[in-house]
Amino acid sequence: MGIGLHPGAEPVAKARAAGAGWPVRRRYAWLVFALSFALLLSDYMSRQVLNAVFPLLKDEWLLSDSKLGSLGGIVALMVGLLAFPLSVMADRWGRVRMLLLAATLWSVATVGCALATGYGQMFVGRLFVGVGEAAYGSVGIAVVLGIFPTAMRATLSGAFIAGGAFGSVLGVSIGGFVADHFGWRWAFAVMGIFGLVLAVVYGVVVTEDRLRTKTGPTAGDRAAAGRPVRVRALLPRLFSSVSVISAYVGSGFQLLIAGALITWLPSYFDRYYDMPSGQAGVAAGVFALLIGVGMIVGGIVSDRVSQVTAIRKWDVALICSLGSLVLLTTAFLLPIGLPQVLVLAVGSLLSAGTAGPAAAMVANLTPASVAATAFATLTLANSLLGLAPGPALTGILADHLGLRGALQVLPLVAIAATAAFVIGRRFYDRDLRRLGAYAESAEPRQPEQTA
Repeated sequence: MGIGLHPGAEPVAKARAAGAGWPVRRRYAWLVFALSFALLLSDYMSRQVLNAVFPLLKDEWLLSDSKLGSLGGIVALMVGLLAFPLSVMADRWGRVRMLLLAATLWSVATVGCALATGYGQMFVGRLFVGVGEAAYGSVGIAVVLGIFPTAMRATLSGAFIAGGAFGSVLGVSIGGFVADHFGWRWAFAVMGIFGLVLAVVYGVVVTEDRLRTKTGPTAGDRAAAGRPVRVRALLPRLFSSVSVISAYVGSGFQLLIAGALITWLPSYFDRYYDMPSGQAGVAAGVFALLIGVGMIVGGIVSDRVSQVTAIRKWDVALICSLGSLVLLTTAFLLPIGLPQVLVLAVGSLLSAGTAGPAAAMVANLTPASVAATAFATLTLANSLLGLAPGPALTGILADHLGLRGALQVLPLVAIAATAAFVIGRRFYDRDLRRLGAYAESAEPRQPEQTA
């Protein structure tokens, strides 16, 4: 997935990784990962700082939960709508250039949110935050995975995606602290300035030329070079099998739960545990951290258990999805107190553990020449099926059922995610063999190894 890798069938990919080793020097690869991860932190800090100041905005502007949810949902909606076209542009015109443009835009828009005088202006500012963030997740992960060995794919995918949860921790925690001491406007301003500084550093260290000269083009890249990018030609490769479509759908539905938790837990602790904004933000930040840890652990476990049998990636996703359904449903039915917090913590840990396995499955089931676009499709599914409707749907339900009632209903979405993963697992071996045959016809033959 990305520059220099061919995400074909796992045996073919692992043989290729074993022969080629690291596509770039290890130190440089980890430096690019660190800077890309830092930008992802900034991305989600700018997105989630809003959640820390929900109670303040609700009181100052007299907003309903539906309107508060829309301020969070519009970001994910724009990410979902624009991730695909912007990633197609990035594959053609340069991924690093697109990342720098995206980081600059979401940072400037976040500073603009600090100047908003009402709901309408804040909504416009948040919309442009979403436009800026639209390209980053899919293109950023394509850049990162393109300079690491293929065998690390699920682990790195989980770790990179977990940056969203860790950024959420920092966004709600730091945002709540700054809002309590200096006002909610400074919370937005701090996040925006941090993003601008990171964008400058990234632009100095990571360039198109350095990545190109270090990795060189793959056969897939050479085949695609010089040809215009056409959506009609991309679609058969992005939706080539039942299992890859199932990975898109299952990942999207499952992240609806995680996204809604990250958005609404600060308000939940504020309303039901009588915590001030800063303290509620820190408490919710702990749960966002658990969600991020779950993403990383899910990716690591997926890589480990699939070394012998590739299909076990799906088993990890199924366990996380079903586990979150049972635990989160139980948590919000329990009375307020320590038992609820403990069960909620374990449920949060599992709620996004599907992210790493799903990303790896998409990588293994799509051709290399559409790497960033494949991840844009995954981002689109995550956004349109999960991260965009999650906060808004929870807000609408909260207006009718109360926030606690809304969160009791929310985990039921995991039933749809589980069904998608079951279907994908059934067809995975067949679809891998089909893509393996495609890879062998498109690339020079390599000595085969067992998965």
